[in-house]
Amino acid sequence: MADLTKPTATATAAKKPAAQPNKGGNLIATLAPIACIIAGYVIWRFVLGNASNFSNPDTSGAWFWPSHKGPKGTFTKMYEGGIVVPILIGCFLIVLTFVIERLLTVAKAAGTGSNTEFIRKVQFHLANKEVDKAIAECDKQKGSVGNVMKSGLKKYKEMITNTELDSDQKVLNIQKEIEEATALELPMLEKNLVFLSTIASVATLLGLFGTVLGMIRSFSKLGEEGGGEAARELSQGISEALYNTALGIGTSAVAIIMYNVFTTRIDAITYGIDESGFTLTQSFAANYK
Repeated sequence: MADLTKPTATATAAKKPAAQPNKGGNLIATLAPIACIIAGYVIWRFVLGNASNFSNPDTSGAWFWPSHKGPKGTFTKMYEGGIVVPILIGCFLIVLTFVIERLLTVAKAAGTGSNTEFIRKVQFHLANKEVDKAIAECDKQKGSVGNVMKSGLKKYKEMITNTELDSDQKVLNIQKEIEEATALELPMLEKNLVFLSTIASVATLLGLFGTVLGMIRSFSKLGEEGGGEAARELSQGISEALYNTALGIGTSAVAIIMYNVFTTRIDAITYGIDESGFTLTQSFAANYK
């Protein structure tokens, strides 16, 4: 006979309509990257590319990409890295945006206090058949584990007074309630992590692409002009092109680190949810046979 004390995932929970992402969250995920790319261009064009930052500014009236020369500062040299630089700045802003968004979401989902201590208190109350006190502990926890545990406890309390179902059926009902509550919590924890994982790969490639474009421009000048002046411009162009690589690698590194931080914290919350479901079913099976 199959073990009825440990909850397992079911297709019913996975298909629960309420677990679908809300439209507001989707709108933010759509608009934020676009806004960040636009902000990246604004920073590159009007902050780094301000005419006052160059000893030989472009006076031709070009608006989208003026050909300023002679950057006065090290930071300003990023402007001459080319049109890929604003995209990379935008990618970095996207990473920052979703890092902040995930920090707030995961911090809220973690709740207050230790999950281990919370589950221990619930186990103590259930052992004494004090379900209302266990529910009160869930209200204090205020996180995803507490939300799932509270849903399970409400069904737990309902099953105690149910006289129509046998013990195994009651345990299955508690399992189903836990699975449905879990299906509401987990998608919100993992949402938008795809932006970090994607940029972790794409940013490096974009940086290399910008570097290659810069190298092409530099060697083209070398072939056209020749002589010592061309060699000087070549070394300068290579230096400018490598800003793309630096931006790409830096952005990718931040995205990878934060992605791993979030997945580790989400795994800990998921483990707490699994443990809470196991606690409820075992407690009910032991106390109300």
